[in-house]
Amino acid sequence: MKNIILFDPVKVRTNMLPLTYTRPVALLRHGITTISEKWQRAIPGAYSYSTQDYLSIKYPMIEASDGDNLFIAGNIHPDAQLVEAILDLQPGESLIHNGKTIARRGNGEPNSQKEYTAEPFAINHVYDIFMLNDEALRRDFAALTAGKKSQPLSDTNRLIGDPSQLFIEEGATVEGSILNVKKGPIYIGRDAEIMEGACLRGPIALCEHAVVNMGGKIYGATTLGPYCKVGGELNNVVMTGYSNKAHDGFLGNAVIGEWCNLGAGCTASNLKNTYAPIKLWSIAEGRFVKTGLQFCGLIMGDHSKAGINTMFNTATIVGVGVNFYSAGFPRTFIQSFTEGSTLGMRDVNMNSFFDTASRMMARRHVELTPIDKEIFIHIHEDVTEK
Repeated sequence: MKNIILFDPVKVRTNMLPLTYTRPVALLRHGITTISEKWQRAIPGAYSYSTQDYLSIKYPMIEASDGDNLFIAGNIHPDAQLVEAILDLQPGESLIHNGKTIARRGNGEPNSQKEYTAEPFAINHVYDIFMLNDEALRRDFAALTAGKKSQPLSDTNRLIGDPSQLFIEEGATVEGSILNVKKGPIYIGRDAEIMEGACLRGPIALCEHAVVNMGGKIYGATTLGPYCKVGGELNNVVMTGYSNKAHDGFLGNAVIGEWCNLGAGCTASNLKNTYAPIKLWSIAEGRFVKTGLQFCGLIMGDHSKAGINTMFNTATIVGVGVNFYSAGFPRTFIQSFTEGSTLGMRDVNMNSFFDTASRMMARRHVELTPIDKEIFIHIHEDVTEK
């Protein structure tokens, strides 16, 4: 059995903040599954992660006793050609594309390199998660449904397009909805639910236990991670898991971490009134950087909250553990572990943060562990020192 270590490319990891404050790059959700899950389907083996030291207490790197480890960049999706090239590596060899390491076999510096000439499918910036989600969804849909039979669609629904582009896993409930698969597939995971009056236009994925509330309007390319609950209008959104936007309001071209909550009426702009190109705050560089994008909405780290009627400006970055409660517009960057309103923000009390996080997670029968607390304390100390 191969020992595979998914590593964080340094530049990619910093480009993905605040989402990578709390997870290795390979555990980012893109398409239907995480990148790690895609590799586990592609190459069977024992998997671990090479990531930041403070994250290693939760995600340790486990090396093979004989030193024959296969390191793969955690931001790259597998495909048949790439998998073949990686499995062809000999001990001491690395696979390179445009000067960047895709994979290497063995410990230490490689003694020879192979150039991979095809263009890997990869995410390199945080906005790539929603920008490239269409392709990621289609790839995952094909992989996850191959050779499987969908559960039947109730006749209370209206399906528009090719029935083969709809897949319903066991335990899912879909009633009184309109599902349009002419522009892309719709995947409905185990025990997910689409309530009556909802309208979905693919490509869309609901992961296990995800819920679309009554009257929800969901456009592709959107992914609702495990246990996410949404309502209102979403367009090209990736929700990592366990997060809620259960009420009316708009969210578009956005990435939401885990354990987040957007209150009733919360809306995030994804387009400037001037139609000007978007600049996005870079946490790593401490400045706004050009993206070349015209559409970009909300990027929110884990365990962050927004109160009812919050209005986010175009391209707003919200860190980890933020609690914003105001009907006004916050700034386009909110530092991790701060709370307040348009009148001012202050540091979050960590004991109060842990109490809130524990209560929220307990509702989904998930425990906030001492290791989780240690990671959050490290992030809090790191951001307050800067």
